[in-house]
Amino acid sequence: MSASVLVAYATRYGSTQEVAETVATTLRESGLEVDLQPLRQVHTIDQYSAIVMGAPLYMFHWHKDALNFLTKYRTTLTTRPVAIFALGPFHADEKEFEGAREQLDKELVKFPWLTPEAIEIFGGKFDPEKLTFPHNLVPALKKMPASDVRDWSAIRAWANDLASRFQPALT
Repeated sequence: MSASVLVAYATRYGSTQEVAETVATTLRESGLEVDLQPLRQVHTIDQYSAIVMGAPLYMFHWHKDALNFLTKYRTTLTTRPVAIFALGPFHADEKEFEGAREQLDKELVKFPWLTPEAIEIFGGKFDPEKLTFPHNLVPALKKMPASDVRDWSAIRAWANDLASRFQPALT
């Protein structure tokens, strides 16, 4: 196993990928070796000393690639530090963030063996012009205004904190 971190993500419209790229860049700036990959393209995680996993919440569910990844790599994920982030709310509203955290917690309870070092909810990005099936069939979604409530300072701060948490596992 090398002293490196995997930042793996699922995305539907690209905003979670952009957050994962920022997390990976921040970890690299802290001196860590980092690989960045979509969750569905990961074929092994044995070579990584730590894992950061990110996926969006949609329609009260976490992206299926995240759930599949946790199931597939259960054994290995119990032996190294794991951090999880999810993108959810489209508005900077505290109640929406609380609701997103409740959603994520409901998904994570399916994996009682998982003990993440860190779990974070970040605001998401929404563009009704980019909706694809089946979301483009929901009239309420098509009428929502575009928004982007990703807090890049908070994302970088979270990644910097991860770097300090992961350092002992990587040495």
